[in-house]
Amino acid sequence: MTEQSGSTPDACGGAAPGDRHWTVDEHLADVLATVAPLPPVELPLLDAQGCRLAEDVVAAGDLPPFDNSSMDGYAVRTADTVGATERYPSVLAVVGDIAAGAGTLPKVGPGQAARIMTGAPVPPGAEAVAPVEWTDGGRGTGTAADSMGAPVAGEEVRVLRDVAEGAHIRRRGSDIRAGETVLTAGTRLGPTQLGLLAAIGRGTVQVGPRPRVVVLSTGSELVQPGEPVGPGQISDSNSFTLTAAAQEAGAVAFRVGGVPDDAALLRAVLEEQVGRADLIVTSGGVSVGAYDVVKEVFQDYAGMDFRRLKMQPGKPQGFGRIGEGPAGIPLLALPGNPVSAYISFELFVRPVIRTMLGAPDVHRPRTRALLTGALRSPAGRRQFLRGWYTAADGTVAPVGGEGSHLVGALARANCLIVVPEETVAVAAGERVEVVLLAP
Repeated sequence: MTEQSGSTPDACGGAAPGDRHWTVDEHLADVLATVAPLPPVELPLLDAQGCRLAEDVVAAGDLPPFDNSSMDGYAVRTADTVGATERYPSVLAVVGDIAAGAGTLPKVGPGQAARIMTGAPVPPGAEAVAPVEWTDGGRGTGTAADSMGAPVAGEEVRVLRDVAEGAHIRRRGSDIRAGETVLTAGTRLGPTQLGLLAAIGRGTVQVGPRPRVVVLSTGSELVQPGEPVGPGQISDSNSFTLTAAAQEAGAVAFRVGGVPDDAALLRAVLEEQVGRADLIVTSGGVSVGAYDVVKEVFQDYAGMDFRRLKMQPGKPQGFGRIGEGPAGIPLLALPGNPVSAYISFELFVRPVIRTMLGAPDVHRPRTRALLTGALRSPAGRRQFLRGWYTAADGTVAPVGGEGSHLVGALARANCLIVVPEETVAVAAGERVEVVLLAP
């Protein structure tokens, strides 16, 4: 499949694509103007991972919900430990055991203590917790224990040092107060945010859902990886690259294997996939080859448009909506060459996914870097070349050549070097714009 454009009238019946070359910025703005964040949904916590909150979350109660011990030890009255030392310990009667989750609590009076476990509620009368390391562990003279090690009547514990008021007690509300806003709308939900929601008792949450993206590649030359490659055939890499890229952008992605150049089959596959998609991405079939059936099939959909862009690689692009309903499902048809497809995804599809997510960072970060090797670029096209950006010294080195089939070079790149339309040559040592593809 070639990256050329013809002069066939577009699917909307307007001017022929050859009558206009769109800039990258014009095409992107046109695409983004038609998409918006998906409507919020209520999801169980684990299903909401990676989504962004559609609401402010307010705590219904305090966290911790009660005073509790931060140590295994003994709940005591501070007055009973004043002046305690290893030589002259405070000897206290143990009035009970308090485990985490205990509902009935003994009262700690003068000269008394209660054995307490980490996370257990502090009993009435107690003012602090003496860690077990500050005691004899309840093994002093007069101590008695049953066969399981639990205290019995007559047990005593020796406290070997002073215990300050409040020591080793986690106070109610010391983390979060009832009525406090703990997470704001737009927050991305990762493991710690989900843990917080669970801690305050939320089982579900309102979020902007991850868009469901269906990725399919077209071409009778495609075989699936692992299958024998016959004469004139190639392994389908685009559907894997683009599906992984969609997942990395935050989508729930579904890969559809290569679809042969058969209009009826492609129509059937599209109709089948529309029901589970918020966005469809295709690769291949957008140029003027005799077997480029994507355009042929998309003539059935009034919302599709095929364009030529002032860019390299990725000159031919298709965009529109398919399916039933007033709006239909957005579809971006990308070129078939692997580098063209991936760069087109980064420039156009990824921002659509990020917009649907309601993410604040729709676009990849950009910076300027010192070019280590000279470059040439065709006049009138914005070129995107593969590069390796080194943050330590702010330099970028070209990786591989200009060919849109060079997947080896693409895999070694961590950025795109941008050469503007009016620039035909860039000398080593000049500064260039760089699109960062990875942290």
